[in-house]
Amino acid sequence: QVQLVESGGGLVQAGASLRLSCVASGIIFRIDGMGWYRQAPGMECELVADISSAGSTNYADSVKARFTISGDIAKNTVYLQMNNLKPEDTDVYYCNFHLLRWGTKWGQGTQVTVSS
Repeated sequence: QVQLVESGGGLVQAGASLRLSCVASGIIFRIDGMGWYRQAPGMECELVADISSAGSTNYADSVKARFTISGDIAKNTVYLQMNNLKPEDTDVYYCNFHLLRWGTKWGQGTQVTVSS
């Protein structure tokens, strides 16, 4: 079994920064991609950013120039650096990994709350 554990969420004021981390553990043959999604209550889960195994990145328009996704394949870890946070960034953030043999695995979610 593969498990993903997220950390780094919290309560901050608008304009602050947070760094989310997500570590995958278990038997991992190959990581084909990693990503971060977020979901507000009653809303659909939306892509925040993703990164391929080759390092190509993709961002939601709402976070471009503020958020940066990075990955460390050797450490089975993906990061999301979030700068200039806004109240509308308040959500539960989920990481996912696209894994050879295991498919897509999701973390348990970490709450990010931004006060105005």
